[in-house]
Amino acid sequence: MTRFAAIDFETANHSRDSACAVGVAIVERGRIVDRLYELIRPPSRQFAFTYIHGLAWNDVKNAQSFAAVWAGIASELAGVAFLAAHNAPFDKGVLGACCATYGLPVPAQPFVCTVRLARAQWDVFPTKLPDVCRHLGIDLRHHQADSDAEACARIVIAAQQAGWQYGRGLQDPR
Repeated sequence: MTRFAAIDFETANHSRDSACAVGVAIVERGRIVDRLYELIRPPSRQFAFTYIHGLAWNDVKNAQSFAAVWAGIASELAGVAFLAAHNAPFDKGVLGACCATYGLPVPAQPFVCTVRLARAQWDVFPTKLPDVCRHLGIDLRHHQADSDAEACARIVIAAQQAGWQYGRGLQDPR
């Protein structure tokens, strides 16, 4: 089984570079072997999504910037074949915008979208993360980046156990 990482961002506001939390679950041989969670101080104090994830400026004002947080995470992701995310275009967009804001290279790994994977593998509709987790019996504390990332990893693991293999057309190009 391919080594991969699942990633989830929570954002402070409508700006794609406003990541305020990131969760990562690294998977090897079908098992989660590492979990990372960091609060991030976004470039702006404006928080519009506190009602969704519970985070506010006071929670992150002393956190590191994305550049500092990403320095630690990027080294952990060096050997993964792909990044998985639920609704990958969102997380891919946040990662790209944050990298652009801080002048960092965007990771080379392609993304696998677990929304698309769940639809293709199990015909799950609706395909919001809580729906897929309920279908697969995965515990979830929705909109907590660490829990969302772990749930996403478990979706990929379940798909692998059901016969899905990386490279069968569900990954998005860089």
